[in-house]
Amino acid sequence: MSLTAHDLEVLATTAITAAREAGELIARSRPQTIDAKPGGHSPASQVVTEVDRNAEGIIMRLLAPTVAQFDLGVLTEEQPDDGARLHKEHSWCIDPLDGTLPFIEGRPGYSVSIGLIARDGTPRIGVVFDPVGRTLFHAVAGGGLFRDGDRWPRASRPRGDTLTLFTDRSFLDRHGRDEVLAMLEPVARDLGLSRVEIGPTGAAVMNACRVLAHPPACYFKFPKRQPGGGSLWDYAATACLFAEAGAVATDIEGRPLELNRRDSTFMNHRGISFASDPALAARISAVWAERRGESAPG
Repeated sequence: MSLTAHDLEVLATTAITAAREAGELIARSRPQTIDAKPGGHSPASQVVTEVDRNAEGIIMRLLAPTVAQFDLGVLTEEQPDDGARLHKEHSWCIDPLDGTLPFIEGRPGYSVSIGLIARDGTPRIGVVFDPVGRTLFHAVAGGGLFRDGDRWPRASRPRGDTLTLFTDRSFLDRHGRDEVLAMLEPVARDLGLSRVEIGPTGAAVMNACRVLAHPPACYFKFPKRQPGGGSLWDYAATACLFAEAGAVATDIEGRPLELNRRDSTFMNHRGISFASDPALAARISAVWAERRGESAPG
């Protein structure tokens, strides 16, 4: 069914309640059991705890009435993909605890993420709750970006002379800190910035929120052949936040994210790029094009 602006506001309010309740559970919990699950090729994608499952239970209990009322599909990290998202006009896309690994290790960088995605992959609602800072970010398509219920205008965010990269540890492990800095230093110079620094590592959702909070900044993953590169639920909510902020969330070549990808829930096929402004996003795409050209057979 099609959704009105009022419907979206109702759904966003419910998602905010669900994210807060799940986030408060996470904030007062420590993992008692750590299990392995099938997934990508990194430790972060292969761990799950009872806290992940309990947070998902809270979210699904609160969202269940909306699924029936608005005929929504559901895709959530801890349950199999039933394919309903491919046929429904809109679907919830849920990560009950993004960043299980930092949560287990007791360091910031984890969050609750709830997005609503149209069948064509367009983000319509984004809700993120940070249990460490007790901060809630939300956006509804066409309605602006909010932090803790207050409109969060981009003009209020400071700009410095440093380009900050937010990323996860697996990216640095694969590419090496020096290689990453070497890639980004000419990007910073082209944008009139004096230096590049790597910010605190975290999981996908909080990395994206940190990009918005600390411009000029970026978070990206290059395409790879192995399954991984994050999943649909890692980017659904923040893609909506970025759209309402006037920032950029695309694949590594600047194309719209396939947030309702048919053949997989992984995003390794085209990579991702979250940047605080269009000029920075364009330079990251150019870096990827240069790298791809250098690696192509002569």
